[in-house]
Amino acid sequence: MKPFTFERAQSVADALDKLPPQGAYLAGGTNLVDHLRLGIREVSALVDVSRLDLTEIAPLPDGGLRVGALVKNSDMAAHPLIRQRYPMLAEAILAGASGQIRNMATTGGNLLQRTRCVYFQDLTAPCNKREPGTGCSAIHGFGKYNALLGTSEHCVAVHPSDMCIPLAALDAAVVVEGKGGARRIPFGDFHRLPGDTPHLDTNLQAGELITAVELPPLPVAAHSTYRKVRERASYAFALVSVAAALRVEGGHIQDIRLAFGGTAHKPWRADKAEAALKGKPATAENFRAAVEAELSGASTGPENAFKVPMLRNTAVSVLEELCGGKTAQRRAEQGGEA
Repeated sequence: MKPFTFERAQSVADALDKLPPQGAYLAGGTNLVDHLRLGIREVSALVDVSRLDLTEIAPLPDGGLRVGALVKNSDMAAHPLIRQRYPMLAEAILAGASGQIRNMATTGGNLLQRTRCVYFQDLTAPCNKREPGTGCSAIHGFGKYNALLGTSEHCVAVHPSDMCIPLAALDAAVVVEGKGGARRIPFGDFHRLPGDTPHLDTNLQAGELITAVELPPLPVAAHSTYRKVRERASYAFALVSVAAALRVEGGHIQDIRLAFGGTAHKPWRADKAEAALKGKPATAENFRAAVEAELSGASTGPENAFKVPMLRNTAVSVLEELCGGKTAQRRAEQGGEA
C-alpha cells in the first residue's frame, strides 16, 4: 500500500474542500480498504466522512423515505419503516455479506462497490476495469460468474451488490453533493454499463459525495420480496438474484417492479418484462414468457449459460410466490424476520 494523507471531515462542505484530485472518501471502508491493501487502487489522500451527520432514516413529505448515506446496512435492514414499506430491501441487505460487515458497511458505500470478478482482483491478469486498454481476461477465461446482459467486448463483469437490486426496482434516487451544489440522480442512471469505459462504474462527477438515497412512496413495494441464489448459504455473492414487487387485482397484474442481480455490470431493471406483464393475467405462463423476453438478448458462454434458466426459473417462482401470498406466510414462520 502506497502512502497517503488522512484527514477527518467535519461537514459535507469540509469534505468537499479537503478532497484532492486523486483522493477518496472513506466511510465503512469494507470495499475500499481491501482494494488499497491489494494494490487495486491507489490514492493520494483519504478523507474520513464517517462522523458526518448522515445517519438518519426520515420520512419525506411525499410519503417516501430519505436514507442517509452513512446509515449502516444492518440498521437499514432492521428499521421498521423499511421492513414495512420496502421488505425486499431489508431482505436483500440481510442476504448480503456477513453480520460483521453489515455492521460496518454504509448505504453510500454499498452503492460504490466494485466488481468481484476474479480477474479484477488479480494484479497479474489483464483487466480493462482495473487498467483500461489491457484487455478482458474473463471473456476467454473462467466465465462462470460473467454477466448475461449489457456486456461489451471490453468487460463482462457483474455488479456485486444485493442492496442495489431492489433500489433499482424501487425507482430510488441518489442524492449527491459537489462543488456545484446538490443533485438527485435517478437510480437507473447512477451505475453504468461497461461500453468502452468499463473502469467507470458510476456517473458521479469528480469529487461528488453521496449524502442520501431517497425512496419514493410506492404502495406496491409493501408486497415485495428478494431471492438470492448462491453457491452456499453463508457469505457468498449471487449467481442470480431477483427483487420483485407485485399488485394483482381480479387476477390481473396492476403494478409490477422487477430487477435482477448477478446479471449485468449494473443492477438490471427488467423493463421489458414489466411492460409485458402489466394488465395481463397473473399466470406462470405469462411470467415465464415475460422473463424470457427480457433475457432474449443474453450473451452467454459455455460456463455461464446455466444462469439463463436459473434466473428465469427464480423470477417465475418469486412472482408466483407473491401471487399466492406465500411471502407473508414465510416471514411469519421465520418469526417476522424480513
